[in-house]
Amino acid sequence: MPDAGPTISVTIDGTVLIVAPGTTVAAAAMMADAPTRISVSGEPRAPLCGMGICFECRVTVDGILHQRSCQIVCAAGMDVRTGGRTAEERRP
Repeated sequence: MPDAGPTISVTIDGTVLIVAPGTTVAAAAMMADAPTRISVSGEPRAPLCGMGICFECRVTVDGILHQRSCQIVCAAGMDVRTGGRTAEERRP
C-alpha cells in the first residue's frame, strides 16, 4: 500500500478530522459533513463560489468570527466552528 504522505488534524465542530496539507477549511467542513453556517431561517449553508466573493462559507476559525473557509488552508490543531450542529447532533 502506498504511503498517503503527511497529514494534519483539525477540529470541525468538535470532531477531529485528518486532512492532507493544503486542504481548505471549506473542503474539510464538507468532508466532515458540516454546513459552513446556518442561515437566519435555519437552513444549512455551504460554499457557493469557492473564491471568497459570496461569503456563504463563513466560519469561526480559532475564535475569529466570519472567516471565509474557502480562502483558508487548514493548519495543524485548527479549531473550526461552523455555527451548525455537532457531528453527534447531525446523526439520525
